Amino acid sequence: MILKRVLLVLLLLSISKFSHTPNLLVTNPSTWTNSSVWDNSATLWSVLHPGSDFYTSYTYGFNVEFILRKIAHLSFFGMLGLLFYWNLKELPCRYLKAWLCLATFAFLDEVHQAFIIGRDGRIVDVMIDSLGGAILLLLLYQVKKPSAK
Repeated sequence: MILKRVLLVLLLLSISKFSHTPNLLVTNPSTWTNSSVWDNSATLWSVLHPGSDFYTSYTYGFNVEFILRKIAHLSFFGMLGLLFYWNLKELPCRYLKAWLCLATFAFLDEVHQAFIIGRDGRIVDVMIDSLGGAILLLLLYQVKKPSAK
């Protein structure tokens, strides 16, 4: 029981750490420990107001780095969805509650990234993160559901 909670907290902290790392490149491990710099001019309104970059598509190209980032989003948040599920009590709507926890964290994580120089937060990434969680929760549901006779 405690291991599930520890794993959940560790994954939440790991995702937050990577989100707090500016100019992070999946293909270059030396960038994984860059010192963070807050964008002191950013405000919640500047990040979330209609028309901000938060709601636009990516400005960088479709390359190996981009593909690996999206795979990381899908897989890390998929695992996070499973950990949220395993840490919730067995009550109705457990899958939905796990997904809502995951989607909320994904949104907050992307907003957090928008405050870090060298990072950007995008609603598209919230959707990709949420999709990763939904896929793994659906797979878990399919494995666990009782077989129809």
